[in-house]
Amino acid sequence: MPGMSRKVALAASVSAVLLATACTGQSSSGAEDDPSAETTINFWHAWSAPAETKAVKALVAGFEKTHPTIHVNVVGNMTDDKINQALRSGGTKAPDVISSFTTNNVGKFCSSGALVDLNPFFEKSGIDPETTFPKAMNEYTQFEGDRCSVPLLGDAYGLYYNKTAFEKAGITSPPKTWSQFAADAKKLTVSDGDSYRQLGFMPNYHGWETTTEHYLGQFSPTYFDKDGRSTVATDPAVTAAFTLQKKLVDELGGYQRLEKYRTTLGDEWGPKHPFHTGQVAMQLDGEWRLGMALDAKPGFEIGVAPLPVPDDRADQYGKGYITGTIAGIAATSKKQNAAWELVKYMTTDTDAVVGFSNAIHNVPSTLAALKSPKLTYDPRFKTFLDIAANPNSTTSPASVNGGVYLATIQQFGYDYESGKAKDLKTGLAATAKQIDTDIAQAK
Repeated sequence: MPGMSRKVALAASVSAVLLATACTGQSSSGAEDDPSAETTINFWHAWSAPAETKAVKALVAGFEKTHPTIHVNVVGNMTDDKINQALRSGGTKAPDVISSFTTNNVGKFCSSGALVDLNPFFEKSGIDPETTFPKAMNEYTQFEGDRCSVPLLGDAYGLYYNKTAFEKAGITSPPKTWSQFAADAKKLTVSDGDSYRQLGFMPNYHGWETTTEHYLGQFSPTYFDKDGRSTVATDPAVTAAFTLQKKLVDELGGYQRLEKYRTTLGDEWGPKHPFHTGQVAMQLDGEWRLGMALDAKPGFEIGVAPLPVPDDRADQYGKGYITGTIAGIAATSKKQNAAWELVKYMTTDTDAVVGFSNAIHNVPSTLAALKSPKLTYDPRFKTFLDIAANPNSTTSPASVNGGVYLATIQQFGYDYESGKAKDLKTGLAATAKQIDTDIAQAK
């Protein structure tokens, strides 16, 4: 989401899973409250930027206008740590409805019973999630058949590129396969002694959004088998993704040289981001980057395209990695039917989803909203709408211990790219073993 790095969200999710504990009070169809009666519910969300909190208030105001008996007390800037503590303790001031920036905690939210299973509510309302939400978003909001959350806007990852640099290098179109991407990245790299005047692409995992999960998304990894055991050591997609990244690192100057350059570049959220300044010609990033890059007034035209795909999956070009904000209903809430009315409105009412998307520039989270003529956006933003709607787009599956397995894979990525871990096969086997151990301990 804008203003929050996915790396920060991942770290927060690993911290938050340690706090979530089993909650009681979950029923098969929500509480017995009458949603048509006068009532007040509490809604906790994570947005904090002025424009975002204003958009949330407008979203809630639209709900209250259509549901005059339900009043919503909105509390913003709530981290997953704070949400988990409130879900555990309950009480009149605790949230009835929550939203979280990270999908990594869905497995923990569901398995602990902290959030109620929404399947009965969807059935009661006659809404089919399978045909309402994009495939990847539908997947990341449930765990082992428990749909304890629902998508509330999303993030799609694509490729930003410097059109001026492309023209200067004689490149006529964005790369569609990783082999084309590697060739373009080398063409776009202009050395300056032991540093760079322009780097085609920063491949290192400590770069901006170049995490293992974002690379892996283009290779469609399985992550787990049907018994819940890690497949990172046996899935060819994982080996291919790690091999591709390491090859990019080596061919673009080597880990040490790239890291030295990276430490001289601007941060992810400031105007001096290296893509904005032209120091990096291609950038893996989310849909929010477009607005930030335009605000920085770069001296070149910005191009946007889907990320490349493996050469043997060329027919899947157009897909991407999807994640986003989720919403759910607290199991401790005594007003679950009223809470569902708010959740249903925010996440399935097409005009509400479109209005919220227009306001905070995230990807709409229903198939109908993705096609709405009321969407307002820069034409380049459509790339992300198409990625979100693409059935080949991927996400990271929910796990009982949240995003811990992703952090374990990322740590191996750091070790492998830097040369600390020499053997990919051995390293992935150890990574899989650690993931299985962590999950077993969490159950």
